[in-house]
Amino acid sequence: MEVKEFIENNFEQMKVDLKTLVSFNSVNCDDEKPFGSNNRKVLEAALKIMEDKGLKTENVDYYAGFGETGQGDKLIGIVAHLDVVPAGEGWDSDPFEMVEKDGRAYGRGVSDDKGGAVASMYALKYLIEEGYPFKKRVRLILGCNEETGSECIRYYVSKHGDPDYGFTPDANFPGIYAEKGMFSGLVTGHDTKFIDIRGGEASNVVCKKVKAVLPKGSFDIEEFKAYLDEKQVGYEINEDENIEVTVHGVAAHASMPDLGVNAISHLFEALYYSEFDDELVNWFHKYFALSVHGQLLGFEKIKDEASDTSINFGVVYKKDDDVCITLDMRFPVMSNCQTVEDMMKIDEGNVKLIEKGSVEPLYFDTNTPMIKALKKAYEDVTGDKETPMEAIGGGTYAKSIRNCIAFGCEFQGEDNHIHDANESLDLENFKKQVAIYIEAIRNLNEIED
Repeated sequence: MEVKEFIENNFEQMKVDLKTLVSFNSVNCDDEKPFGSNNRKVLEAALKIMEDKGLKTENVDYYAGFGETGQGDKLIGIVAHLDVVPAGEGWDSDPFEMVEKDGRAYGRGVSDDKGGAVASMYALKYLIEEGYPFKKRVRLILGCNEETGSECIRYYVSKHGDPDYGFTPDANFPGIYAEKGMFSGLVTGHDTKFIDIRGGEASNVVCKKVKAVLPKGSFDIEEFKAYLDEKQVGYEINEDENIEVTVHGVAAHASMPDLGVNAISHLFEALYYSEFDDELVNWFHKYFALSVHGQLLGFEKIKDEASDTSINFGVVYKKDDDVCITLDMRFPVMSNCQTVEDMMKIDEGNVKLIEKGSVEPLYFDTNTPMIKALKKAYEDVTGDKETPMEAIGGGTYAKSIRNCIAFGCEFQGEDNHIHDANESLDLENFKKQVAIYIEAIRNLNEIED
């Protein structure tokens, strides 16, 4: 059967399977180990779907699971994730009830990354049904905490090792040859003037809304309003015993902070310019302000041809006498963790930046057989030979498992609102993903060792 005919014949069931996975609110939590009861349930559902496609499955202690087909000593790994970031506010429909409208599917995870998982399942289903002569084994590996650290895949690797070739359908076509390094931190300001402050959904999402309670008379309200009006940032102010301010931003993925409007940054800057005399606010203005590329810290000096630095403040909260802010940084592919750690030694007085972890950049030569095989699959299906592979700020499973790059599932020019409200998937491109992954598996299968 031709690939196009197979996809059309199976398309309704593809959507049913995706809808099933989207129905699980698989945000990591601690109600059941290792990553929450919903992640256990979505993994069980995904394994059942893979079994129905003819794959031999295994549950890897609920950290991950996989479905396998083929034969041989070498292993092709396809690595996708079933966990999602919090839905947040602003949806036009239930984020965990996939809906279709105007040729698009809407729901949390339809693009990141449950859609990529389902597309990969159907690519394998096609090859199995066609009796494709596998020279290698192919394993679709599904993890359950990519959004909160990828411990799932490191655990899988500790049990089953790395594949010989592979990709993760969790970025852009025609492929990602390099991923920036990552530095995560927690800013703590002790004994600040904030009575309370809360905002943000996750460290790797640009903060969409922040609410703070401040003492009366601690800042110039008119200057505060004027600053936010000039920046065209929404806000509300309520005056009672204290002053409660709410600042509204725009969510985006932390790797692309330019696409969002960070409510935390704008709140702190508005307070700075309205004479809120606070050590944390002053520190924030000195080192970050509204910059998202580390300009105030000199990060332009380590920028390379492929990438620059991006910085995001995702979550803020008050804990005892400390105001805490999560920091998510992505740094250039030709730099390294030690350089960045040295540049981020910016403690002053009662303000501390605690390093929570760092990950070295990832880089592949685009002339390697694996990279060429994947790019050819994209070109042969789409006819697009002009779009280059790219370096990105996003961190994928490729950093946690060897011999793997991010390959799809978003196409150039798309904005599927990943990590934002109304995340969506173009259904015609969903079909195209399956065709590309079929070709990718064939091409990887034909690599001579």
